[in-house]
Order: sequence, then structure tokens, then C-alpha cells
Amino acid sequence: MSALAPNYKRKNLSFVKGKGSYLITSNGKKYLDFVQGIAVNSFGHANKKLINAINKQSKKLWHVSNAFKIPEGERLAKRLVEKTFADSVIFQNSGAEATEVAIKVARRYFFSIGKKYKNRIICIKNSFHGRTIAAIHASGSKKMTEGFGPKVPGFDHFEFGDHKKLKKLIKKNTAAIMIETIMGEGGIKVIPNWCIKAIRKICNQRGILLILDEVQCGIGRSGKFFAFEYSKVKPDIVPIAKGIGGGFPIGAVLMTNKVAKAMTPGTHGSTFGGNPLAMAVGNAVLDQINRNLLINVNKMSKYFIHELNEIKIKYPKVIKEVRGVGLLIGLQLFKDQTEFIKKLMENKLLTIRAAENVIRILPPLNVKKSEIDIALKIISKVCNEIK
Repeated sequence: MSALAPNYKRKNLSFVKGKGSYLITSNGKKYLDFVQGIAVNSFGHANKKLINAINKQSKKLWHVSNAFKIPEGERLAKRLVEKTFADSVIFQNSGAEATEVAIKVARRYFFSIGKKYKNRIICIKNSFHGRTIAAIHASGSKKMTEGFGPKVPGFDHFEFGDHKKLKKLIKKNTAAIMIETIMGEGGIKVIPNWCIKAIRKICNQRGILLILDEVQCGIGRSGKFFAFEYSKVKPDIVPIAKGIGGGFPIGAVLMTNKVAKAMTPGTHGSTFGGNPLAMAVGNAVLDQINRNLLINVNKMSKYFIHELNEIKIKYPKVIKEVRGVGLLIGLQLFKDQTEFIKKLMENKLLTIRAAENVIRILPPLNVKKSEIDIALKIISKVCNEIK
């Protein structure tokens, strides 16, 4: 019996090593990993450049307090600022921490300008912003908050796409609107560009902040560095994690100067956030997020999504919809996806579930066409078995 708490329903499968798009068991069986730690391993397993970065930094310095300057973090922050809308960065260890900081920054900003009553955040109902106490209540999910009362105040919710309700929710005490640019856990639901533009306009008109959660869809996974770039809007705050570490725990909050000025010394801290080892990995990730990689993401995505739609046409009673942008792809089934995911795994293809009977497909950003073809063959085979 495992000594681990039962908060995960783990499959009876484990791996001893990985290489690129594949995971390998102790008896040598290879699985095509299109989970990649849930959109975490940007370049697959055992990426040489990331290994070299960790090895090199580990021989120099692992951890030092944020009471001192950390050159590796200064460099990564500068590169993120130069590459994005942001003027300032706070480093964390995870996506949940990053969204927590985003909430703190929004509230602290209004406090700093003498409007401390502006402290409520509007979010999409059944979204996903992490699993801390505040984040689960921000998500507005009854399932996630059950048993974790009392309710954390300060959050209001509207249904996906209901702009009328969104506008009605904005009151004198509203500080920000926080949405995932692409809802991951919620079923790979892409917020349309016109919608993001409309929300940005609402924020401007009502004097509130726009927080775009790019923890899962950011860092190249959408085919652009950030998914919101397709809409050409400029957010105020963006929490990130997952892909920026390529498998190493890193989170961050990117901000404009306007809001960053409110985060004066003592307003936030993190023991491990921005440590030299993590920052060395983050810089190695950025070294590989280049134009050619994004071209590959878009090329492979176009091919993959087209072929999945061809399978959908062939099996119209199995697949309801193909969703997603870039290499953040969802297959919505007509029925519960549990058996489908199990059969994919039996055929050596790893995927993961999301809401609305969706199967998430998250290959590494440097996935090869030949690997996608293997996945397509397996998906088609399982559709034929289940039809």
C-alpha cells in the first residue's frame, strides 16, 4: 500500500526514463507521451540544452535568498520583458502561486492609489486558476471548492461567452477581470479574439485591470509566445508557469509598470521563487523558444488538427468536436472519455482528460510529424473500436 495520500487517482503505470516525445517503463515499453506533464515539457524529455543548463548551474549555486540580487533571475526577467508587453516580473514556483500573485497585484494596485474598496475579481465560472484556497474559489467550480469552506470572498463569475452578465457584474468595487486565454482544464475552450478585445475595451472604459492567465497556453504552446497575441491586446497582468521551466518548477507574473509600482518591499515574497537553478533553466528554455520553433508548432498544429477533423468525419458518432490552437488540442467526445483514454494508453499513447468529455492532447513543441502520424493511427484505431 502506498504511503502517498490518495488525492491522485494514479494509473498503474510508471516510467524510469524518457527521451523526446517518449516515456519508457522499467521493462522497456515505450509510450508516446502527449501529456508532457500537462503542457510542461516544452521540448520533451531529457532535452540536452536543459540538462546542460542544470548541470552547469548546479555546480555553481542552487539557492540563495531573495534578500540578495540573483543575476540569473535578473537576466531572465529582462529577456521576458524585452519579449513581451511586460515591464516587470515576479518569479514564483508554480502556476497556482503565479495566479495568487496576480490577484494580490491587482488588489494592491488599487490600494496604492487610494481605492482599497476595489478588490473583487471577475472570472469565468468553472475556469481553472490553480488549487490553492483562493485559486479554487476564483475558478468558481463547485466540485473543486466542495469541502474547503468557508468560501473565500472577492470573486464573481459569469458563464463562458455571457458578456451581458459580465457587464452586469462590474461594480464600484471591481478591481479586475481574470480569464484563461485558452481554458485548459475547462475543456480546451479558446476565448475568441473579438471577445478578448471586447473585454479589454470594457476594462479600459470601467477603469479596471485585465489579467490573462497563460499558465497552460503560454510560452509558445499556442503558436505564438502568448496566446493573447492573436488578439493584439495588451493585458495588465499575466501569470505564467508550466512551459517556462520545460519541466523544472517555475512560475512568474508579468506586469506593466503601472501595477508593478504597487508591489513595494515586503508586499510579497517567496523562499524558492527565482532561485539560481530555476532561473538557469528558464533562460535555457528561452534560448530554444525561437522563430523556427514557433513555425514548427504552427505547421504541426495545422497538420494535426486537419487530420483529427478527418477522423471526426469518419467517426461522427464518436468525436463531437476538435478544439484548440497550436499544440494545445482537445478532442471532445459524445460520451465520457475515460474508456477512450484507457484504450489510447493500451495502444501506447498517453493523453489526459479535461471537462466536457474532452481529451487533451499536448505533445512537445518540437514534436515530429512521424510522431503525430503514430498518434493519429492510434486515435483512429480506438475510434473504430468504440464506434
